Amino acid sequence: MDWNTTLDDFKRYLEFERNLSKNSISAYLNDVQKLRVYSEDRGLGIKDLSARHIQEFLVWMSGFAISTFTQARLISGLKAYFNYLQIEHELDPNPIELIETPRLERKIPDVLHIEEIDALIGAIDLSTPEGTRNKAILEVLYGCGLRVSELVNLKVSNLFLDIDFIKIEGKGSKERLVPIGSQAIKYLKIYLQDVRNHQNIKAGHEDMVFLNRRGAALSRVMIFIIIKDLASHIGLKKQISPHTFRHSFASHLVEGGADLRAVQDMLGHESITTTEIYTHIDKDYLQSVITQFHPRS
Repeated sequence: MDWNTTLDDFKRYLEFERNLSKNSISAYLNDVQKLRVYSEDRGLGIKDLSARHIQEFLVWMSGFAISTFTQARLISGLKAYFNYLQIEHELDPNPIELIETPRLERKIPDVLHIEEIDALIGAIDLSTPEGTRNKAILEVLYGCGLRVSELVNLKVSNLFLDIDFIKIEGKGSKERLVPIGSQAIKYLKIYLQDVRNHQNIKAGHEDMVFLNRRGAALSRVMIFIIIKDLASHIGLKKQISPHTFRHSFASHLVEGGADLRAVQDMLGHESITTTEIYTHIDKDYLQSVITQFHPRS
């Protein structure tokens, strides 16, 4: 049982049986590679590893000042690998079986107020083709609560604007239908008709909605840059990213009284507990409730 063979087998397992995305598979393999480097430096093979070795490896990794979240993800990746080896390669004992994952505090994500979103979108220069595209990008990002990967991979063939829906290919190639509002539809149509229709589109990118100047699909990094530049332009001090628009979309829906299950479906969350983080209520609202209803206020 060697590292190369088992990693190749593990990769195929993640890809075809677990049906994970490329990013998730890469993260799992990187976690195992870290353990491999650590083990080989100490002359340890896979069958030599014990729970003590895994603990020592985690202590060694903590020396790189990794966060609790990163440590939890690392352990999760290693558990998936060793559980796979236990089943498919009859590894016994499983060295990570008794290793506990650190408890994670559920962090309430940063969100933007609607005034801040309006300011960001309002700062876009609509006199340029890129500006028209960027307005459509932000309207769709906030209006549909998409992940940045879902946005850059959005296909023209998955737009059903006549019935106010778009089809999204999410994590693990799972598809879902997401409603799209009138504002997003309006600026998406303007971009498609006035900008995209006049571009020379690269072969293989004909079905991609959002294109760069060269007619190819936009990268995730480009979406980050667009948002960072707009934030800088309006002097916004918050650290924001494309995911901030997704958090804001969900938070504003929940605060407005939307059903949590409906929000879960729109976001593509597998578990309702992931969506429940958006049930936080801002301090101003809490204060108003106390003022209005508490007998001693």
